[in-house]
Amino acid sequence: MNLGIIASLGYGFLAIAGGIIGYIFSTSNVSLLSGCISGVLLLFAAYLQFQGIIWGLILAALVTAVLVVVFALRLAKTRKFMPAGLMLFFGVLTLAVIVNQLMASIISQ
Repeated sequence: MNLGIIASLGYGFLAIAGGIIGYIFSTSNVSLLSGCISGVLLLFAAYLQFQGIIWGLILAALVTAVLVVVFALRLAKTRKFMPAGLMLFFGVLTLAVIVNQLMASIISQ
């Protein structure tokens, strides 16, 4: 299991948990839906990576990049670290790991 899989799994579970927590505390259906959809996509991307399919890394990078942009805009709007800042921090970290893994796999082919 490589770092790309671990990063995708971790950020996927964090997105799902964040969506559920957002729904519980503010009854936000949008938070629940977007958190679950993006989390499931990241878990699916991790599964594809585990199977050795390069599209798993690309899917994980795309989903994570979209989440980074969304949370950066939300942090700029609200100026509150929780939850946007936390998700942004882990999103950038996850994206860096995934892009590094993607580059390494492209170079090795």
